[in-house]
Amino acid sequence: MFRTALRNVLAHKARLLMTVLAVMLGVAFVSGTLVFTDTLSNAFGNQSAKSYKDVAVAVTTYPDSENSKKEQGIDARTLEKIQGLDGVAAATGRVSGFAGVADPDGKLIGNGWSNTGANFEPGKGGKDAAYDFTDGSGPAKAGEIALDKATADKGKYKTGDTVRVATNGPVKEYTLSGVFTTEDGQVNAGGSLVLFSTPVAQQLYLTPGHFKDVTITAASGTSEQQLLGAVKPLLPEGAEAQTGKELADDQAKMIEEGLSALNQVLLGFAAIALFVGIFLISNTFTMLVAQRTKELALMRAVGASRRQVKRSVLLEAMVVGAIASVVGFALGLGLATGLRSAMSAFGAKVPAGPLIVSPTAVAAAFAVGVLVTMLAAWLPARRAAKIAPVAAMSSVHAVATTKSLVVRNSIGGAITLLGAAGILGGAAVGKDGRMLIGAGAFFALIGIIVLIPLLSRPVIALVRPLISKLFGVSGTLAGQNAVRNPRRTGATASALAIGLTLVTGLSVLGVTMGRAVDKMTTDNIKADYMFTMAGGGSLDSSALSALEKAPGVSALSPQTAANIELKGEWAAFSGVTPGDIERVINVTPVSGSLDSLAKGAIVVDDKTAKNGDLKVGDSVPVKFADGKESKLTVGATYKGNEFLSSVLIDQKTVNKHEAKPYIREIWVKTDGGASAANEKALVDALGQNPAISVMDQQDIRNQFGGMINTMLNIMYGLLGMALLIAVLGVINTLAMSVFERQQEIGMLRAIGLDRRKVKTMIRLEAVVISLFGAVIGISLGTFLGWAIGQTVKDSVPGYALVVPWDRIGVFLLLAGVVGVLAAMWPARSAARLNMLDAIKAE
Repeated sequence: MFRTALRNVLAHKARLLMTVLAVMLGVAFVSGTLVFTDTLSNAFGNQSAKSYKDVAVAVTTYPDSENSKKEQGIDARTLEKIQGLDGVAAATGRVSGFAGVADPDGKLIGNGWSNTGANFEPGKGGKDAAYDFTDGSGPAKAGEIALDKATADKGKYKTGDTVRVATNGPVKEYTLSGVFTTEDGQVNAGGSLVLFSTPVAQQLYLTPGHFKDVTITAASGTSEQQLLGAVKPLLPEGAEAQTGKELADDQAKMIEEGLSALNQVLLGFAAIALFVGIFLISNTFTMLVAQRTKELALMRAVGASRRQVKRSVLLEAMVVGAIASVVGFALGLGLATGLRSAMSAFGAKVPAGPLIVSPTAVAAAFAVGVLVTMLAAWLPARRAAKIAPVAAMSSVHAVATTKSLVVRNSIGGAITLLGAAGILGGAAVGKDGRMLIGAGAFFALIGIIVLIPLLSRPVIALVRPLISKLFGVSGTLAGQNAVRNPRRTGATASALAIGLTLVTGLSVLGVTMGRAVDKMTTDNIKADYMFTMAGGGSLDSSALSALEKAPGVSALSPQTAANIELKGEWAAFSGVTPGDIERVINVTPVSGSLDSLAKGAIVVDDKTAKNGDLKVGDSVPVKFADGKESKLTVGATYKGNEFLSSVLIDQKTVNKHEAKPYIREIWVKTDGGASAANEKALVDALGQNPAISVMDQQDIRNQFGGMINTMLNIMYGLLGMALLIAVLGVINTLAMSVFERQQEIGMLRAIGLDRRKVKTMIRLEAVVISLFGAVIGISLGTFLGWAIGQTVKDSVPGYALVVPWDRIGVFLLLAGVVGVLAAMWPARSAARLNMLDAIKAE
């Protein structure tokens, strides 16, 4: 039977080509994902191990600038004691924080969150072991810095050049003393690293004479554990010490956990692609079995058992799956290499290292390829085994019995109703109903797939008069052919329906969320500009002072994150400017007066007031960051919005209790509104600081909307594999249908249907099937998008369902184009059939 199966695969290799391609793409997705994440994990793990290679013990502190009584890091005396311990070869103090480098055009180099500044701490010989200088040397005095090579290259800086650098204060100019290479993870993530002399770094990021971290190298013969035991007693309260191995292991674990999430997402989309491929594979083997009915019947007649016939079809599927797995795995290796190169192209530097092909990746790829193909071929194999020899010899095509159709439709209807009930139930529950919606969506999709042959006749019947009128006899024949075999049409359309269900659902949800965020921004922001620190850090108070003095400013208020307890519990306080906050943000009073802010009162949003049983006039106990306690009066309540914290307090009150307030953002309103001149004046007032971003209202909307569109585009790209496999399914069905209908096409040609009309007939058939699948997918996707929206609407102010008719129109148009493109090869093959040979064909 194996020889028979192999012979059949070779005999029908052209008809199995699309099946091989579908499985190959799915396997490539799976293997590429596994190899890619394994390679990244290995590369970053090796980099981490290399960076801690000479570290025996690492000490980490967590400075608290708000607590003046707490020791800020490791002082110089403690460092000297550590250096004097037996078994210590070297102990180096480190201090770090944010530092942004401006390019020659004044723009920030890097992405903000990974722009770092640190100290250069030379040891014996004037070198710092953490950095290898390719040009110049480390900074030796206050006006000097060194840059990592990637940043120097991006800014086109050379040793001796003047470089503008911004920390959390005003931007300053430094002389570039040297350029270095490093294994620092932040730099490899696309950021920058600026080295200052140690006194300058301490002044910028901590306090003079103190270090945030200490790295210790062991002398020969001293173990890490011995050194750890000797170091711990010398450390101040709150400091942590770990061995270099523990630190490297923790780093490797964090990398693995981070990549695990990426791995699961990519494999989830690979599973969708393979699920879609099952329909193509099943359809192919169903048609092959139908076309080989006489052959299979003859095998039964000469003694083959049902089990042997079934085994023969499954063996064919196994051979096809194995071939596709080999090619798909090779393609997956190329995909992994391409993804790695793409990361580098987008600025995320991936450490050098080999491509990691693990036994798990190989086994998973082949298991997926072979098992998915055999699973999809199981039902066709079962049908083939049930064919009675005599009945099969008398009819080429077995027709589904009424009983089988009734059973199928009944089961499909029940599953669909169950899924619909789950979706509606989850939508009614709200935010806790997402799991219920997910389960309902799964059952609804399965039910629709089972019912889709039944749906094909009435849905396609709606367009048959139109195509008959527009395309004449070709349109009439195409409409009839599309519903001639509902199961085949349904299986082909199902693949497209699954992909478009997910794409449409994401589009509905994404567009609706984007519109809600846009409305929220428009309704709540009155300011012309918002200023924030790159990477989400705190703005320096000097920025606030500079903007207050800038020309054209009519109103200004910061939002300062204040560390204050309200009635014994932490609450989200923001320090704002009384009188100006309501001019830059829409603050709608519910009770009381906002003028009370200037008199030392607090203003609370309505939800917090309700939850805390707070009323206007209440005197409530508060505890500030410096430990001082007081009582403040609730002066007003307001309708909460997404751009304000739960409790507002006068910025001056915050400044009295916090040495270095954390200014999240500054809102500015200017005379004449947003304009190029006003923006330039504000940027100039800040000293053209590259680390401070300025956004007008449109930029703020674009920031939120851009995130949603980026996520949608990523999802579209990942679902593209599933849609490509669906297209292959349409091509495959049409090609095999043309082969099956050779005699019929020959007769049509003989009675006067020319080649052009034959091509039109096949193309229209493809378009009808594609649009049918698209309509089913778009309808179900819109329903799911609405249901998921019901679970998030309470947490998104202004949420209202938006059906993206423009995108839906594009999806339908693309489905039609897919049909036309998919029909090119089958239509050409049908038109080129020799009439006499086709009529003689069985």
